[in-house]
Amino acid sequence: MRRLVWLAIASTGAWLVVMAQDVTIKLQQGERPAMAIPDLRGAGDAQNYMGAFNQTLWADVEGAGLFKMVPKTMYPTAVPQQPSDFRQPPPVVERPPARGRQQITQPQTGGGLWMSDWSGPPASANYLAFGYTAVQNGVFVLRGWLFDLSRGAPANAQVVGNTYLGSVDEAGARKVAHEFAADIIARFGGKTLFDTHVYFVSNRTGHKEVWVMDPDGKNQRQLTRFNSTSIQPTASPDGSKIAFTSYARINPAIFIFSVDPVRDLRFYNQRASVNETPGFTPDGKQMVYASSAPNDRCCRIYIANLDGSGLRPITTSSFIDVEPKVNPKTGNEIVFVSGRSGPQQIYRMNMDGSDIERLTPGEGEASNPSWHPDGQMIAYAWTRGYAQGAFNIFIMDVASRKYTQLTHGEGRNENPSWAPDGRHLVFMSTRAGSHQIWTMLADGTQVQPLTTQGSNETPVWGK
Repeated sequence: MRRLVWLAIASTGAWLVVMAQDVTIKLQQGERPAMAIPDLRGAGDAQNYMGAFNQTLWADVEGAGLFKMVPKTMYPTAVPQQPSDFRQPPPVVERPPARGRQQITQPQTGGGLWMSDWSGPPASANYLAFGYTAVQNGVFVLRGWLFDLSRGAPANAQVVGNTYLGSVDEAGARKVAHEFAADIIARFGGKTLFDTHVYFVSNRTGHKEVWVMDPDGKNQRQLTRFNSTSIQPTASPDGSKIAFTSYARINPAIFIFSVDPVRDLRFYNQRASVNETPGFTPDGKQMVYASSAPNDRCCRIYIANLDGSGLRPITTSSFIDVEPKVNPKTGNEIVFVSGRSGPQQIYRMNMDGSDIERLTPGEGEASNPSWHPDGQMIAYAWTRGYAQGAFNIFIMDVASRKYTQLTHGEGRNENPSWAPDGRHLVFMSTRAGSHQIWTMLADGTQVQPLTTQGSNETPVWGK
């Protein structure tokens, strides 16, 4: 299988700086705000779903990569459920005053029902998320708050205080947990991934089909049912469509499906032995892909409308050019994989095919390029040296060509794809033995598995 990739990132010392649109997010381990999220409780039937709720809330906030999560073993014994639960304890006399000296007092602990119980040791938290759930009139209701513990008194501490509604089942509990987490993350300039999706290929039904799941690996479901081989999914910028390559018509061909409802939108494939590796333009109105047309010599890069009309070649090389990806920010350049200089490498060019230049240095093999949402960086898979098949995930700044390695010697790591927040990556890895889908932050930390069943590969993160 042909592959190639690239990415850009700026790093200074212990800092990882990722430009996400107009927001610069600085990550530094140990200096992120300390977040305490005790398990919330539910009244009546709501308690049946609090396991799923608490797991989802914690995972979303931790996964944002913005906070230092305070371990629950360090929490006070009592947990407030609403702001009115906070009670300032009276001071107590530590010892009787000696003659001529002032009386020595210290504040009494509230056991968890005063802000200093959470901001002081051992929790030493900067922020506290708390609340409660109940079932009211057939609706799962969450009242959730986030307090800034540095503000002294509960009356001044509220950062978030909202009501969230969901269905009375596990899905409803997870929904309100996602929404509460999204409000917390937004207060720190982050973006929730709750309403995004990861598309991937799985063989768990006996055939390679395109599947979709939530960004935490939940709600995995099958989209294609060709009972054939469908691979290389990609998502449209607005998340309404996916494109992929399928062998359902014997030769590999491009398909475009709407996501909701799932239906074939009938992309016209030009007559060729190979049409593959599709990618949408940023406006969602055209498709770039690789084709062996017109003389069945694979492959050149083409661009066409979403119905397959208006096609025209972009590259004219007699070498293999595949995996085109259009810059999502500018729409005026393409990165792609080519064997024109020997082993597959990553190249960039203008949309008209001019100014072709190689981005990767030429050693080893590089593939699977994925643009960062800011259009300045790419993620990619690279062997770096000449160890055949020893792919790892790298990111690179396209302008400077500076790269950073994110995975190191844990199986084969390929097919990186940026999340819409520009701070997470999804990728395929064999680190657990089989081909599975994983996520991580863009500094290579917080690596988490999303799939375990069957063999899973070529993930792409979409809206």
